Amino acid sequence: MGRIHCAHGAGAAKIVASLAVLVLVRFLLGMGESVVYTASNRLVAAWIPSQERGLANGLIFAGVGLGSAVTPPLIAYIIYHRGWRSSFWMCALIGLLVGGLWLLLARDEPQHHPWVSAEELSHISAGLPQATTTAESQALGWRTILGTKNVWILTASYFGFVYVAYIFFTWFFTYLSIVRRLNLKASAAYSVLPFAAMAGASFLGGWISDRLTGKYGKRVGRCFTASACTAMAAVFVGFGTHVGDARVASVVLAGGAGALYLSQSAFWSVSSDIGGRSAGSVSGIMNMGGQLGGATTASLTPFVAKHLGWEMSFWVAAGFCFLSAIAWLMVDPHQQLKSTPARAHQRNDAELKTNSYEEEFLK
Repeated sequence: MGRIHCAHGAGAAKIVASLAVLVLVRFLLGMGESVVYTASNRLVAAWIPSQERGLANGLIFAGVGLGSAVTPPLIAYIIYHRGWRSSFWMCALIGLLVGGLWLLLARDEPQHHPWVSAEELSHISAGLPQATTTAESQALGWRTILGTKNVWILTASYFGFVYVAYIFFTWFFTYLSIVRRLNLKASAAYSVLPFAAMAGASFLGGWISDRLTGKYGKRVGRCFTASACTAMAAVFVGFGTHVGDARVASVVLAGGAGALYLSQSAFWSVSSDIGGRSAGSVSGIMNMGGQLGGATTASLTPFVAKHLGWEMSFWVAAGFCFLSAIAWLMVDPHQQLKSTPARAHQRNDAELKTNSYEEEFLK
């Protein structure tokens, strides 16, 4: 009996240790993932003319949607034929391959890339927002970023956006299989629809945003367009659960995901425009708000579904979506953040002192 208890104790300890390692690895993975969107937005701010950023961000997030659509069947195929451990190895190899290519090909500034011609560099420079003062060309301090109302309105809007998006990332398959009672094969097939819609809508929304921005300005092309698309998504998401046929409901809800992602590029284009050289920091704050929305979805959605039903959980998401649309109307896409002159001079003085100390040390 004592040996049995010892065996059970050892088994439990191994399970706890394995779980701890898994949680640690997942935490480190999250740390790595957190850099991707903000780094890409900083790259867009340095490389892409302002009037072309909608399409550029649309392409980036079309890749996110495409990857989300391809991953479930690909991982399922690998697990079925090679086992679940092989699926982890495949993901690791893909990550290393993409990371290696990025390290080899990407540069922070276009003038540092050997493949950029003088003509292309001139086109990029002409389309970037021009800093008219020293303060506007400086990297911003956190006090300036966190003290700007525009940043918080954009962050609040992105909270609602990601709350709704994570309904599809975390609960859509469960909704189809348990609530709508589709079989495993049908649930897997229809759960891909929102991600396919996201991929196509990201590209289309970026293109539409750029066209309208070029014709009517950023207020219409970025803010009004994003607000209208997000409000349309709220209608799809709210009423989609009331459709009787499960397959038609899946298509309607996927339409909501597509309508939502028509506005995706606007978030990142505006954060890039107002952030300037600190676009990474500004979009990092915005993305933090979004991830808080995703975390809220993970816990609030099942709570509402348990106590008030799944239809109400989707109506809650529609409500957040509608609030996100309203917030867009209060965003000023022309208000580029800048440090106060005093802080800019203080930063320059500090840099000069640092350089003088380095020179003295080298002597």
